[in-house]
Amino acid sequence: MKLGFMFLVMTLMCLSLAQAEEEKTPAPTAEPKAADPFAFADFGWLNGNSRQTTFPLDTKVFTGQFSLDTNYIYDFNHPSDHTLIGSTNAGRTQEFQVEQLGVGGDFHYENIRGRFMTQFGMYSTMTPRNDATPSRGQWDMSDAYRYISEAYGGYHWDVWNGINLDVGIFMSYIGLCSYYNYENWVYQMSYVSANTPWFFNGVRLQTFPSDKLKVEYWFINGWQSYGMANQSPGLGFEILWRPTGDLSFVSNNYYGDDTLNTPGRSRYHTDDSVQVKYYDKPANTISKAAFSFTADAGCENGGGVSCMGGSASSPSQYFLGFMAYNRVWLNKDKFAVTVGGGAISNPGRYLVLLPPIDGATASSGSYYFPETPGTQFHAWDSSVTFDYMPSQFITFRLEFNHRESDVPYFAGSGGITPPGGNVGDPGGAGGTVAPVSGNWQPDLTNGESRINAAMMVRL
Repeated sequence: MKLGFMFLVMTLMCLSLAQAEEEKTPAPTAEPKAADPFAFADFGWLNGNSRQTTFPLDTKVFTGQFSLDTNYIYDFNHPSDHTLIGSTNAGRTQEFQVEQLGVGGDFHYENIRGRFMTQFGMYSTMTPRNDATPSRGQWDMSDAYRYISEAYGGYHWDVWNGINLDVGIFMSYIGLCSYYNYENWVYQMSYVSANTPWFFNGVRLQTFPSDKLKVEYWFINGWQSYGMANQSPGLGFEILWRPTGDLSFVSNNYYGDDTLNTPGRSRYHTDDSVQVKYYDKPANTISKAAFSFTADAGCENGGGVSCMGGSASSPSQYFLGFMAYNRVWLNKDKFAVTVGGGAISNPGRYLVLLPPIDGATASSGSYYFPETPGTQFHAWDSSVTFDYMPSQFITFRLEFNHRESDVPYFAGSGGITPPGGNVGDPGGAGGTVAPVSGNWQPDLTNGESRINAAMMVRL
């Protein structure tokens, strides 16, 4: 009995000593979480970035998004069929139109991530018609993806300041301006944004070595294409560096074989931008000022064309362009004025948006606007934009835009629709025969001036 009692006492003493020793030893501290990328400053001032800081549709596992873009465009050319040419963000004139209606948002649970956004309105027909790959193979991809602007799922690793792997349809960063007009300084962006891709279908790997740097890699079907134009995927990468809250540098680079059914022709493209906020006095009448400058260069080589030093049998086919904008915010950022423009040179017209003459698409081509090697295209544009932003969730925009080209390109007063509507083969039997009988010709002019009035809602 005594031995049992002594054993119990010794056991309790040992447990007490162990507990005391444990209390003396400090518990290991958890590793501090790395800072979120680019969270060290407010970058809502950037061209192509959302200015939202509050998200009313946010929940624990889903952050909802609703966006609506409506416009009325007055074209001084007064095209009889109300068709606008050479724009990826507006397609009709002298009419009220729902340009884009999007519903969706971001899913986030533990390290699983995903995003889904619909696109209804004009975007649902204007975007797919600029992709030629649905004509190669079966199962109509333009219809399958018509009402989707973004759809991807992925995984996040807590390495460095984050690593993300996403698979699906995601936005292209080439061209600086956003696919969603609410995020841009202008409504009609210049050619280096309007003529470069808006989406990629494939895989992206985002790496953040620090909270000021992103390096992203793309393995995709091609240049704004749901499928492959040939047998090779597109490859690319982005380097985004924001050393301070007032400065942003981005370089996007791409390689692919993107001329439909021409596997021997390769495309190279680089898109590089700098944005600087050079004034920030929130209490003053002029509350903020910034500028952006973008330069693009690229070419195609092989399959009957060459990057440079071309000849009659193998013409040079390249893309050179720039755009620059200066924006001034007023009265605590409730108003803003943006002035800017840009220019391009694109022999071969391989990135020029094809006019939808007689219903032509990127797949059909057009007898009336050939895109054969050696055809020339040079253009420039300018704009003045006034914004009223009473809330971070809405923008009222009024913009004057003027564009010029060295060949007839924009819709004139006669329009680009044949009498009685679209008829026959819009490409005209491979571009060799006029698809409309008689002497009808589309009315194309070298210049266009218009006023864009828009209201954009974002929640």
